[in-house]
Amino acid sequence: MPRVMEALADSPVVLIHGPRQSGKTTLARQVGDEVGFTYVSFDDDVQRAAAQVDPVGYVADLPERVILDEVQRVPELFTSLKAAVDSRREAGRFILTGSVNVLLVPKLADSLAGRMEILKLHPLAQAELAGVPGSFLSALFGGTFKAGVVGQRLGKLLVERVVAGGFPPALARASPRRRTAWYKDYATTLVQRDIRDLARIKHLADLPRLLQMAAASTARLLNASDLATSFQMSRPTMLEYLTLLSRIFLLEELPPWHSNQLKRLVKTPKLHLGDTGLACALLGLNAATLGKDTTQFGRVLETFIYQELRCQSSWWEKTVSFSHFRDKEKLEVDLVLESGGQLAGVEIKAASTVTARDFKGLRKLMGATGSRFATGVVLYDRDAIVPFGKDLYAIPISSLWGE
Repeated sequence: MPRVMEALADSPVVLIHGPRQSGKTTLARQVGDEVGFTYVSFDDDVQRAAAQVDPVGYVADLPERVILDEVQRVPELFTSLKAAVDSRREAGRFILTGSVNVLLVPKLADSLAGRMEILKLHPLAQAELAGVPGSFLSALFGGTFKAGVVGQRLGKLLVERVVAGGFPPALARASPRRRTAWYKDYATTLVQRDIRDLARIKHLADLPRLLQMAAASTARLLNASDLATSFQMSRPTMLEYLTLLSRIFLLEELPPWHSNQLKRLVKTPKLHLGDTGLACALLGLNAATLGKDTTQFGRVLETFIYQELRCQSSWWEKTVSFSHFRDKEKLEVDLVLESGGQLAGVEIKAASTVTARDFKGLRKLMGATGSRFATGVVLYDRDAIVPFGKDLYAIPISSLWGE
């Protein structure tokens, strides 16, 4: 809530976007109740039809302060909102929520450029569930890790957390079986409803299978050509479908890190599912089956930690960008974080042991970035912080959320 209130103090329009069922409406209404906003939802057929028929008149008749929920369902409204803001430039007039990433829809993003602050709401982080602020990023960029016992080894509990994911309605269900049912229904609804709203596509029936294949490929390098061959479609069409899934926050592409100091870098993005609970449901994995498949668990755990850090970065005081590092010799770092001219690397292991070999990629990254390099860590499932040389540490996964 503080981030929204801060944005309303100096921005005419604040957009809260993120996946459906992540809590956008709840957050917007909490803020609106405190400040005094009228609530309108475009999931309401009557409101949506009225806005589509006469967007100019609809905006003109809106209350002075208003929440427009699921605004992506009425794209015609953005031009009228722009005109309304330009005619009376006043902070805190509109709160918009959207289940589509407007940054991937240029016409929508451009129409309110300079007038709108965009805040992304993620599924719940483990730090939020634990009720702690999450100080990992401060320690990572501040170099304040201290050797010693912290947190705990999670074992089966870690697998259970990964399979549960972070969507509030799923976590509210009484059993893992009921959570899985929610995630499957969720994926079906998004493909059948939100994708239909976004685009008229020829092979709509292929999207659930594509999403399942993407779940199996989470944390891997994106190979659109191989995916296109599997579906007997062209590579441009496959890229279009992946973009559609990204627009509704089901998929994310993690860009490659690049530098003039290193010439032999892999320049392919990695694919990550938006939530590991969804990924496991799509793959038919529960805690027992995922725990036995060490290869698959390693990839899903990488996505789990990426999403945790992305979420924590959204409330950290500094801006953080994320990428991955990989060179032609297959030395890699799962996550490269950059903030304020500093850079840190995070390698992720599903095991409870760490060796010097696990730091090869981090050492390569450190050598290429010199004084910009803050800290490199290997996250593992144990209970102790162990130094592995200057600015390099093995860190318990549980310390991400203060356990």
